[in-house]
Amino acid sequence: MKKREETHQQEIAAKKLELQKTLAEIELEQKRVDFEERKKLDQQRAKFKSQTAQYEDELKRKRLQAEHEAQRLRNQELVKMQEESGIRLEQIRRATEEQIQEQRRQTERHRADLEQATLSKKAMAEAEGRILVTKQTEDVKRRLLLEEINADREKWIQVINTTFEHIGGGLRTILTDQNKLVVAVGGITALAAGIYTTREGARVVWGYVDRILGQPSLIRESSRGKYPWSGSLSRATAPFRNMLFYGPPGTGKTMAARELARNSGLDYALMTGGDVAPLGSQAVTKIHQLFDWAKKSNRGLLLFIDEADAFLCERNKTYMSEAQRSALNALLFRTGDQSKDIVLALATNRPGDLDSAVADRIDEVLEFPLPGEDERFKLLKLYLDKYIIKAGDKHEKSWLRFFRRQPQKIEVKGITDDLIREAAAKTQGFSGREIAKMMASVQAAVYGSKDCELTPGLFREVVDYKFAEHQQRRRLAGEEPKQNA
Repeated sequence: MKKREETHQQEIAAKKLELQKTLAEIELEQKRVDFEERKKLDQQRAKFKSQTAQYEDELKRKRLQAEHEAQRLRNQELVKMQEESGIRLEQIRRATEEQIQEQRRQTERHRADLEQATLSKKAMAEAEGRILVTKQTEDVKRRLLLEEINADREKWIQVINTTFEHIGGGLRTILTDQNKLVVAVGGITALAAGIYTTREGARVVWGYVDRILGQPSLIRESSRGKYPWSGSLSRATAPFRNMLFYGPPGTGKTMAARELARNSGLDYALMTGGDVAPLGSQAVTKIHQLFDWAKKSNRGLLLFIDEADAFLCERNKTYMSEAQRSALNALLFRTGDQSKDIVLALATNRPGDLDSAVADRIDEVLEFPLPGEDERFKLLKLYLDKYIIKAGDKHEKSWLRFFRRQPQKIEVKGITDDLIREAAAKTQGFSGREIAKMMASVQAAVYGSKDCELTPGLFREVVDYKFAEHQQRRRLAGEEPKQNA
């Protein structure tokens, strides 16, 4: 009985111990659950706080964007108002200027009319006076003229008779006296020898002066005088800037150089790079003579070198001769510093072929592209006016116009702006020179026609022919023709 109680107590103790373990596990699990709950709650709070911050940032960004958009709209409105105000002011200014110009034109017309009327009355009065004086003095002048003619005729008859008498007597004396004949022949021979020696000596001296002071042989065209003492005395004080003109042939590079020199008050001289290679070993000397001559210009000189790539190409080219290298080095030596005497303007169709040292001396690079459709339209109008409309005008003012045959006046029928725009669209890829030649061909076709009149049919025929010729040239050159716009 006692043993069974001990066993029962042990079982009770074991169950009690097991119950305590279970309670401890339950308490531990409760703590873990509480910790997980607090952790989730903290995470939710952090997430909520982050979302709240993002929402507040989004609201703030949207508010700033709205403010910026409103400010931008206000600025646009302000700019628009300013532009409208400027446009209104410009319109008012133009209207006022047009009114002033119209009043000025009216005043000029009125003054011109008054001057014309005054001149007409004055001319009529002078003409009437001259007619009256002429009538009164005509008889007197006729009598005086007849008397003067008779006196001159008698005087010249006497002079001729006396001259022939002296010549005949002198020849008889010389032919009959041997000593006088020898002296006369010797004198004539000495005189001829003196004249020949003087002429040849003057030619040699003048050739030397021309070689030292005259225009270099490389220059094909120049606006300045042949010798250094010609020209005005003005000189720029700032260094000149060198330029490169590049673009297809016939786009006006040479014309632009002439106009630039003329509008800048400079002399200009034109040479071509192809003239340097045939000089051989003399090229260096000619280059130095050219620059020495150019520096003597009193106004400064624009030296335009056409086809510059012909002797200013890359020095690493295998086909470049030693003389060409020397000529290139001579030009580089003379253009190493900024100059107050010479503007160097190079023109080429291939700017990439120029030597890097030459490119380094260029300050301004200007492209001369082929004219667009609007430019071709203007060029066609310009050359139509020059070669067709004004072809028969007697605009020459010299006395040679009396000996030259004036061209026949061309009658233009049906040549409208639409027809010219059609030709401008068809001539895509044409240079300015090709358009000028095409209009010269139109002039030749008109002069070759029966009635000497330009009609739309004849105009289109010449344009189509020149377009086909242009395409043929491009095919021969290996270029792919472009489609017409």
